[in-house]
Amino acid sequence: MDFLNRLRRRREPSSSDVAQERLRLVLAHDRAQIPPGLLAVLKDEIIAVISKHIQIDADGVEVTVTEGPRKTRLVADIPLQARQRRRR
Repeated sequence: MDFLNRLRRRREPSSSDVAQERLRLVLAHDRAQIPPGLLAVLKDEIIAVISKHIQIDADGVEVTVTEGPRKTRLVADIPLQARQRRRR
């Protein structure tokens, strides 16, 4: 049973995994020629525009640049706030 429990556990990322991911992000930012403060500005503006129309969790919004084999992408992860159900 111990063997099955070890298989189910999620592996914690090692410091080299974290460093590798940070390097990927830095390279993606550099290749996309995005100034350092621009992502923060974009994040604030995205929050302002979307929150006019729907309720979002502004603290949970993440804006990142990712790089694939052929494309560089700007990715916004915007969590919606859970709607409270009306009681009858």
